[in-house]
Amino acid sequence: MRSARAARYCATVAARGLALIVLVPVLVYSAVLCLVGVGLLVMPFELRLLRRLADAERTRLGTWAATPATPAGPHARSTLTAMLSEPATSRDLRWAPWMAVAGTLLGSIGAALFVFPAAVLVLICLWWLFPADDPVRPLLDVPVDSWASAAYAGAPQLLLSLLLALVGPPLMARPAAASSRRLLAPSAAAVLAERVAALDRTRTGALRAHGDELRRIERDLHDGTQARLVSLAMQLGLAERALGSNPAGVGPLLTRAREGAEEAMAELRDLLRSVYPPVLADRGLADALSAVVARCPVPATAHLADLGPLPAQVEVAVYFAITEALTNAAKHSHARSASITLARVDDTLRAEITDDGRGGAAEGHGTGLRGMRRRIEAVDGTLRVQSPPGGPTVITLECPCAF
Repeated sequence: MRSARAARYCATVAARGLALIVLVPVLVYSAVLCLVGVGLLVMPFELRLLRRLADAERTRLGTWAATPATPAGPHARSTLTAMLSEPATSRDLRWAPWMAVAGTLLGSIGAALFVFPAAVLVLICLWWLFPADDPVRPLLDVPVDSWASAAYAGAPQLLLSLLLALVGPPLMARPAAASSRRLLAPSAAAVLAERVAALDRTRTGALRAHGDELRRIERDLHDGTQARLVSLAMQLGLAERALGSNPAGVGPLLTRAREGAEEAMAELRDLLRSVYPPVLADRGLADALSAVVARCPVPATAHLADLGPLPAQVEVAVYFAITEALTNAAKHSHARSASITLARVDDTLRAEITDDGRGGAAEGHGTGLRGMRRRIEAVDGTLRVQSPPGGPTVITLECPCAF
């Protein structure tokens, strides 16, 4: 129900505004104390708290309004100068006074209007507690001093309060949400600059991943297949020399040459699968992942929806990312079970890989997560990792899949 959602948003805005009524004066006082050096120690903590409140508002906007304001994320650095130089901090600081005053007022009115019918109903039912010379008037200037007046005068007032509860919270929530969005969201130029920076970062990551992949293929060919082909040529050369002088010794040489050729072909097949698994072209992403789950050392379950046609580059990126996630769950997290959920929502492919291992996965501890991120970002996707110590680990992938 839209009115209930708006009322919850209003209640949240009111609570957040009350917190900022305390925080804003504290920030001003700390700024004054910066002149004597004391404020330099406490302001970073206060700015982090303000950022958490602002980010919570951005997230809340996404649940009630149609489109959320762009999240600002946590402070990347801890020094006061670095925090103040961030564009998001200036947006947070201009939003805080507005939320402390107007947000508290709008949110309180919206939340109060939603619970107003309950208050009116209680007053009507408890009319007998009020003195006869000063009867209760719940909403209109019509007294309720008997059960008869509760029926003919109280019922219309209750209906009017219900109408206010349906209409009032959205009317209060809309200006609150619009103002917060305008104050917290970055400008169009900032969004464009961030988009260009993200594309440059993903392009660099894609080129680096492509270079790493080429070096891996070259190394595998040089150390594996090429060495076996050299051995095969030597075996055939020995067999050619022994053909005239020792025909009986040709058979074992040819047998070893055949075995070497079979091993070289097996290595080539494995190498080709690591570049583009044939199962993707033959059976599609869902069936390919079903085969991966069946071979996973950790007992795993897959919930795969109908994905429809997908771009080949997205299939490859998601396939290898999920395969790497299951490999990490088996090798590093000591998980007892894992699950995969894969679905397509409009033009976005979303995958979630969960394991019940020990958690603590971080990109700085190895190349697996970095490689996954590079693959996903190369197709303009996003990767999020939630892995608290003790688990569970949840990896979420989202990739655009429109042709």
